[in-house]
Amino acid sequence: MKNLTLENITQCCHGVYFGTADQMYNEVESITTDSRQAQPGCLFVPIVGERVDAHKFIPQVMEAGALATLSEKVLEDAKFPYILVESSLQAVKDIAEFYLEQLNIPVVGITGSVGKTSTKEVIASVLKEKYRTLKTQGNFNNELGLPLTIFRLRDEDEIAVLEMGISDFGEMSRLAKVAKPDTCVITNIGTCHLENLGDRDGVLKAKTEIFSYLKPDGHIVLNGDDDKLATVTEYQGIRPVFFGLGTGCEIYGDEIVSHGLKGMSFRIHMGAEAFDVHVPMPGRHMIYNALAAAAVGRIYGLTPEQIAKGIESLEPISGRFKMIETDKFLIVDDCYNANPMSMKASLDVLKDGDGRRVAILGDMGELGENEVALHEQVGEHAGKCGIDVCICVGSLSKGMAEKAAQTNPALEVIYEADRESLLEHLDRYVKVGDTILVKASHFMKFEEVVEFLQKA
Repeated sequence: MKNLTLENITQCCHGVYFGTADQMYNEVESITTDSRQAQPGCLFVPIVGERVDAHKFIPQVMEAGALATLSEKVLEDAKFPYILVESSLQAVKDIAEFYLEQLNIPVVGITGSVGKTSTKEVIASVLKEKYRTLKTQGNFNNELGLPLTIFRLRDEDEIAVLEMGISDFGEMSRLAKVAKPDTCVITNIGTCHLENLGDRDGVLKAKTEIFSYLKPDGHIVLNGDDDKLATVTEYQGIRPVFFGLGTGCEIYGDEIVSHGLKGMSFRIHMGAEAFDVHVPMPGRHMIYNALAAAAVGRIYGLTPEQIAKGIESLEPISGRFKMIETDKFLIVDDCYNANPMSMKASLDVLKDGDGRRVAILGDMGELGENEVALHEQVGEHAGKCGIDVCICVGSLSKGMAEKAAQTNPALEVIYEADRESLLEHLDRYVKVGDTILVKASHFMKFEEVVEFLQKA
């Protein structure tokens, strides 16, 4: 890993080196926080968690051939090199910041309340048409996950697409300090993490902290149809590029045609240029994701043909509106996470499905003092959007079920107290030929519902 010698690592994380002088000039080959993934030549970073203190794994990691380890404790009689640090978590961020500076490649930072992951996927799919692109995998978008993503970069990579997720004030500034994005993309300002951020104005304030370490010659890409983001006129002389469906946006889409669950076709306008694209995933929100990708693609010199090809070659990922066809059902696996905005968007897509349209919806977390009302709003939307069956699961979703039934007495509404109860009765609720949406916040573990339906 470029310039990641033990000497440089010690300096950048303000640590104290213990070991022989000649070993200080060795470069680590990889960095891991998981003792099971330790490889010869790696640096181990033991994180102190709520349940496990990973320092206890240091002996076995060194036996596996690790070059060195960090440690928050003095290691008596250590016969291997280690770096004493005050905080392993802070050290891992400091090392990632230093490493990214050594590589000197463009960074696209992506945040927003809804659609961060799918927007990241489309942007990466577009940029790979011209560049060797590394993107965030899974949910590695927080203060530990972001550095671990950066450590996957190598000299041959040409651009990084990094998802940045937060739940409180100050977090985005800390992430931005590590990533120092050349381009900042914000998808929207919604109603998530309100227990910490208060309201949408608080969400806007927290998300726009991403600008705090934006490169002086950088770019800002924002959803111009979002009423909060539309108020951002400039940041330190950098004017945003707005995307959306309104012709007032610099990058905009029109001539939209829905192909149901097979995706959307529309026309992208970029200044004097216009071209048609097909997004292979359903939902109006995917148009916004594709427009954001088009804006980023233009910034980095891609042609309209390359942008269109990148959008059209997008592949769905597990838990993010992934279509799973069995001999009985079409399952829409959207169970990775949920908030009121994404719930409503997914319901709007479900209504275009074949057969009975069945929504299995679970509790949404981190919504603050208005959590009951926000669940009821989703229930009201379910009652209006044209689906056939709404199955609500969890304590908070009881209000969702009641509101759905109240809004549309003709809608078949079913309530289950928890996931276990749902799985006991689910085979009675679904029929061959159903299109079934599965969606809830991650803590509900609705991947088990998807697995049940696949085996049914």
